[in-house]
Amino acid sequence: MKRFFGLFLFAAVSFIANAQDSNVIDEIVWVVGDDAILRSDVEMQRLLMSEEGKRFNGDPYCVIPEQIALQKLFLHQAKLDSIEIPEAQVVMYADQSIAERIKRAGSKEQLEEYLNKPLPQIREETMEMIREQQTVQNMRSKITGDIKLTPSEVRRYYNELPKDSLPYIPMTVEVQIITMEPKISIQEVDAVKARLRDFTERVNSGEQEFSTLARMYSQDRSSAIYGGEIGFSGKGMLAPEYANAAFNLNDNKKVSKIVETEFGYHIIQLIEKRGDRINTRHILLNPEPSDKEIEDAAVKMDSLYNDMLSDKFSFEDAALFVSYDKDTKNNKGIMVNSKAENERNGTPKFEMSELPIEVARAIDALEPGQFSKPFKMKNEKNNKDVIAIAKLKTRTPGHRANMADDYQVLKRIVEQKKQEDILSKWIANKQKETYIRINPSWVKCDFMYPGWIKE
Repeated sequence: MKRFFGLFLFAAVSFIANAQDSNVIDEIVWVVGDDAILRSDVEMQRLLMSEEGKRFNGDPYCVIPEQIALQKLFLHQAKLDSIEIPEAQVVMYADQSIAERIKRAGSKEQLEEYLNKPLPQIREETMEMIREQQTVQNMRSKITGDIKLTPSEVRRYYNELPKDSLPYIPMTVEVQIITMEPKISIQEVDAVKARLRDFTERVNSGEQEFSTLARMYSQDRSSAIYGGEIGFSGKGMLAPEYANAAFNLNDNKKVSKIVETEFGYHIIQLIEKRGDRINTRHILLNPEPSDKEIEDAAVKMDSLYNDMLSDKFSFEDAALFVSYDKDTKNNKGIMVNSKAENERNGTPKFEMSELPIEVARAIDALEPGQFSKPFKMKNEKNNKDVIAIAKLKTRTPGHRANMADDYQVLKRIVEQKKQEDILSKWIANKQKETYIRINPSWVKCDFMYPGWIKE
């Protein structure tokens, strides 16, 4: 099955421009319409994909120029069709991309030094790359249109496909959960706040940099390694309490008051405001329950477990009235898969490897309808200790896809096939009407789309 993997090839080309081999003599290797593809363009893409550990599906000197050429076909048609991308969308994605690059480099200055370019130039180049990405994506969507499938079409595809060619569906489970957070003592909360006030005084007095303290002490390890910086974000991307405090900051030398969110307690420092987005750094500390407080929560969950065993409460009622997990309590405790990158994302179906490891262990030996004894785990969202009880709702063994259990999987396969067929026909027609010249030394390739070479 043909796959379009060139959509994001251009995402970070500008960031590795300085990595080109200075001994390579540049040359035109392809011409598509009025646009030339240079050997240096191909080398940059090859270096980028190699640095990211991506495998080449064939000779990179065949695969990469073909993908660049495809990009140019889509961009040319988008220009004819007057497809434009909202500038605010381009700016938002560019800011996010640059913020991530700065985090990796360590600072703006280090990024500029590595790329040998000033930040404004990096930003402009990044915006252009993102503008092209989004344009190509919109053009592809316009070409394929909104594909409507009937169940009979999906069934026909299923019946015509050899049974040993049907996709294998791994075992999946549906799980319900009840959680209880141990109570935190007032003394522990006061101790955390005292530490944060001490950090604030050190920063405001000039004794230490906020970023240094964040690296050393913040419990948000994903941002701590970058000095607490979280990158440009809109209000909707932040916890409400954090957003309110952050957007009220105006002096990037001062520190916010202590802010409590579901993740713990923060102090925040402004880095930069840009319209409706803001870049901040923070230090997060989370009060830890004592052993006794964890034991008290476990005792309460043991009592609940016994009450459910004796049918005093149903698991679903207990989830609604007892559970601390706000994402599941109003949905009978049913967990939703946010990790899967396929059709399971956003559904209650999990492969065992996608569940938190403690939950997977708890339900491994259960039969559908049974629930586990209480166990301790970390809440993946806020990293807090909780005591949990898990119930196995369903278990579907691994199997070849079938219409009864996997209609949505099969429907998605047929949709993808139709999209690829439409795009393949469009590309073939576009190749016929577009001037294409390939350097003779770059012709001997097994192209995905053979229409590049015209007889």
